[in-house]
Amino acid sequence: MNRHEQSKGRGMEADSVTGQRLKEMFNAGTAWLEKCVPEINAINVFPIPDGDTGSNMLLTMHSAMEEAHRSQDGNASSVAQTIAHGALMGARGNSGVILSQFWKGFVKGLNGNKSLTSESLAKALLEASQAAYEGLVNPVEGTMLTVLRDSAHAADAAAKSNSKNVIKTLTIAVEAAKESVANTPNLLPVLYEAGVVDAGGQGLYVLLEGALYYLRGENDTLKHGKPRLIPTSSPLAPGITQMPAEVEVPYGYCMNFLLEGQDLNLKKIRENLKKKGQSLVITGNGSKLRVHIHSFKPGEIIDYATKQGVLHKIKIDNMDDQYAAFIKMQRKNLPAVDTAIVAIASGEGLFKLFRSLGTTIIVPGGQTMNPSVRELVEAVDSAPSNKVILLPNNKNIVVAASQVQSLTSKNVKVVPTKTIPQGISALLSFNYDMGLEDNVSAMEEALNRVKSIEITKSVRKSQINGMNIKKGEFIAVLDDKELIANGKKVKDVVTNALEKAEVKNAELVSIYYGAETKPAEAQKIADEIQNEFSVEVETIQGDQPYYNYIISLE
Repeated sequence: MNRHEQSKGRGMEADSVTGQRLKEMFNAGTAWLEKCVPEINAINVFPIPDGDTGSNMLLTMHSAMEEAHRSQDGNASSVAQTIAHGALMGARGNSGVILSQFWKGFVKGLNGNKSLTSESLAKALLEASQAAYEGLVNPVEGTMLTVLRDSAHAADAAAKSNSKNVIKTLTIAVEAAKESVANTPNLLPVLYEAGVVDAGGQGLYVLLEGALYYLRGENDTLKHGKPRLIPTSSPLAPGITQMPAEVEVPYGYCMNFLLEGQDLNLKKIRENLKKKGQSLVITGNGSKLRVHIHSFKPGEIIDYATKQGVLHKIKIDNMDDQYAAFIKMQRKNLPAVDTAIVAIASGEGLFKLFRSLGTTIIVPGGQTMNPSVRELVEAVDSAPSNKVILLPNNKNIVVAASQVQSLTSKNVKVVPTKTIPQGISALLSFNYDMGLEDNVSAMEEALNRVKSIEITKSVRKSQINGMNIKKGEFIAVLDDKELIANGKKVKDVVTNALEKAEVKNAELVSIYYGAETKPAEAQKIADEIQNEFSVEVETIQGDQPYYNYIISLE
């Protein structure tokens, strides 16, 4: 298509958008979002290696668009309905659930219209904003919610002044979203202090921007360009930069292969593959390389690799299938129980511990790998009881878990555990002789009897709570909401964190050591803690990723 034809096409499409075009524009928006997932993941208030907002939004939209592509209906409202259903079932984390609520409201605003006009777009965005706010118990300003509301109000004003130009209305909405993202630190002090904008708001802006580019016919930008992240409108705190982080997206395809050739450029191949996937591990020399990588598009990886040399021992596994197989394995020969317990955890050691404490089904997940609503529903439906207690064990999974109740015929109760220690404390309070309601009450009371400390390494330098944090330092987070200690030596950070968490009032300290921590190191720290604070200390192999230690105070 030449420029004249492209311009003519835009004009023809300016008055309304068909259902097929609606599908295509948000498919483009999803692909645009995918280009900056690591950067969005890195927009964390705390400099911890577990940012997952971008991943959750992308995976939620992948599920939404997969559902939409199954439908051949050209009606815009029908297309939006399929997107909404896919988004709900695929929703991961708080940002994913908000996206699913966005689409729920969007459908309501379209009100059965066969095409998307400027007026119906404005109504859809207004309803989307209202649904997103209503979907959260305690909505917070300076977040994705604010960005959506500001965008919707701008679209409404634009539609009233020029009701026939849908592209112009969307353009104004996207510009408003951009300004709103930049302003989020002025509304939420914790963002201002950390020197970052809201990650969910940034993701929403990128999604809408990609959809707009598609409607404008800016295909070259979509194909060859990359989203530009919005800097905060407030000055960054001293020494802070918004750096992208290499965060694993634990879904899609896991690929392993051997690449043979002549004069293979290891450095160049590594850099090119890093742009095409996550979790890259590559070793070898100029004639033989062994590659491991995760990607949503395995064909692109294979195509690139075959241009470098000859492939051998190719193994491609669908990680969603691996998850399904894990759940299916647990379902075998499960005895019927009066009340079943479904819990989320990550790490073989924690799997074993949760099983030993009476968990019926464990859903693999946690930081950077929040399970979808669909996966939680499948786990609940697999449980050998009509009464189920669901333990999220992560603050970013609680909202997704709350969606399960309306999607199953079973009686599901969510005990809002936000950390692994809270989940363990809840399990220890479960009594097989009590009914569902009484057990839920007892488990919820148990949450207040435990404090959780998570020890990890900082992924960037930062300044929080008066602490100057350097990249690579150990840091401690209390109850998943307050950064309380930092330092070069893990033992010093643990000791400092325990003091601030008032270990003097605890009867027992439990240390769950991670996948990268040696048992001898964990035991040495435990012995020193016991001697220093005169408190009983136990060590448990957790094998959790990212966190060197998860510590429970009871």
